[in-house]
Amino acid sequence: MLHKTEIKVRGYHLDLYGHVNNARYLEFLEEARWGLLETTSDIGWFMQQQLALVVTRIDIRYKRPATMGDVLVIETQLDRIEEKAAVVAQRIVRADNGKLVAEADVTFAVVHPDTIGALTIDGELAQRLGALRGAQA
Repeated sequence: MLHKTEIKVRGYHLDLYGHVNNARYLEFLEEARWGLLETTSDIGWFMQQQLALVVTRIDIRYKRPATMGDVLVIETQLDRIEEKAAVVAQRIVRADNGKLVAEADVTFAVVHPDTIGALTIDGELAQRLGALRGAQA
């Protein structure tokens, strides 16, 4: 399932050169991932199970700058589920012309406070994460 989040660039997003600061893009991507979770999964279930989705890697590729007043659309979808991690693919595009601003592959693991390391993604956990892409894992 492709989820879209819209963010308008504000002055506090900008660096000294008038472009969105690179760290702000990471915040935009995180906001969009939360949006995906809220609309396609039962966050309460993860909380009841004491499961946390922990980002372990972000591969971001900046393509062009965004500036004050730009409206950005962050397209977010679960790309794949692996044995102990999953990858979310994200694209940031300008709403006015559809031009690609940045794209990222965000890898996350699922952890539990009573377990060392990442959990194996299988069974009900795999099914619930699979809901993020609108299909079975």
